[in-house]
Amino acid sequence: MAQNKQDLMEKVVSLCKRRGFVFHGSEIYGGLANTWDLGPLGVELKNNVLRAWWKFFVHGRRDIVGIDAAILMNPKVWKASGHVDSFNDAQIDCKECKKRFRADHLIEDALKDVKVEGLSTDDLKKLIDENDIKCPNCGAQNFTDVRTFNLLFQTHIGPVANDTDPIFLRGEIAQGMFVNFKNVLDTSRKKIPFGIASAGKAFRNEITPGNFIFRTLEFDLMEFEYFIKEDMWKEKFDYWLEEMHKWLEIVGINKENTRVRQHTDDELSHYSKKTVDIEYKTPFGWKELYGLAYRTDFDLRNHIEKSGADLNYFDQTTGEKYIPHVIEPTFGLSRTLLMVLLDAYDEEDVKDAKGSKETRIVLRLKPEIAPFRAAILPLMKKPELVEKADEVFGLLKDEFALDFDITGSIGKRYRRQDEIGTPYAITIDYDTLDDNSVTVRDRDTLKQDRVKISELVPILRGK
Repeated sequence: MAQNKQDLMEKVVSLCKRRGFVFHGSEIYGGLANTWDLGPLGVELKNNVLRAWWKFFVHGRRDIVGIDAAILMNPKVWKASGHVDSFNDAQIDCKECKKRFRADHLIEDALKDVKVEGLSTDDLKKLIDENDIKCPNCGAQNFTDVRTFNLLFQTHIGPVANDTDPIFLRGEIAQGMFVNFKNVLDTSRKKIPFGIASAGKAFRNEITPGNFIFRTLEFDLMEFEYFIKEDMWKEKFDYWLEEMHKWLEIVGINKENTRVRQHTDDELSHYSKKTVDIEYKTPFGWKELYGLAYRTDFDLRNHIEKSGADLNYFDQTTGEKYIPHVIEPTFGLSRTLLMVLLDAYDEEDVKDAKGSKETRIVLRLKPEIAPFRAAILPLMKKPELVEKADEVFGLLKDEFALDFDITGSIGKRYRRQDEIGTPYAITIDYDTLDDNSVTVRDRDTLKQDRVKISELVPILRGK
């Protein structure tokens, strides 16, 4: 395993580009800062993680249903939610090199133990000046004043921007679930407590995004709003924190690299009464991976007030009518991909076919989320072997994502599959033509077993 954390990050980034997990956005035109495209393997990994999340939190339960809300919403939604007035970062520019920074990050990086949550723009500037904090880019100590910067991306409907009020790309996916609360309640017949789940793109006009796919201008979220009576919140908060830890095991994130941090009162979001982050020990420090917030009845109450819609819940058993409170577990899908890759990356010394020592790079991904469950490998590029390999591919393709590789020696093809995390390699040789048996190689143990083609499905299922 790469011992140095920064070294690990560099190796994972290199592997992602080399093997087709992540590419620079718009690369042939010089790119666009902090935008990334998922390649053939990256999109498979993302979809597998999303499917596993949906299976665990939605299909595996009776009290959660899903929706897929529009990215563009009536701008009144974002006014009611507080994002237009409160969704801000503190921005500061270096006058010498013109580099832009988040003022709070600038201070936290320079003064490790200083808490800046809740400080005014004047107080942030005072801290920077009094501690002679210098520009990380050019070393100058010549900054502009600190000013607030709204994170919502604006756009317009229609051909002429001045003809319409601005609308916003959603800065979170939660509001789609809140404005559809009544629709879901009326059509799903759910009783409190119950949840509405969603997954999709969110957009934030970040001042200083970075660290590969950790903080980007557009990103994928998975979350649900769990609606409760107010007196349930402490019990349900603890319950969902435990379930989130179970999810870490499912996706293969090492718990030893995570911790739970509760937000202080002065850093709570405008809608939250209690929030904790599940943080991950990244090569660039402890950073938020997932969040769990008790949003009270803030959102539904504000949407009732601003829209005039009746979003109360009526309990037919007790006759009670009330505005539900909400527990919100939020999962960064884009961040999950990065953390999964960091935890899965491994290096070990092995011997090649000639007995010489070499370093094997392997992604020890859980089979359920690996881009391919197995690789089909004809021993040689001979028509009869390729034809038999095609037959095996056809038998398995309806249930499993498969790679089909005929390029290079069998040893090199094994190494390629190790690097992309494929759990099993299935080799078709000349004996296969006679006995309908293949060699199955296990990625982690390197053990090779001769099995009948008819036995492959349960093996790939892990049974």
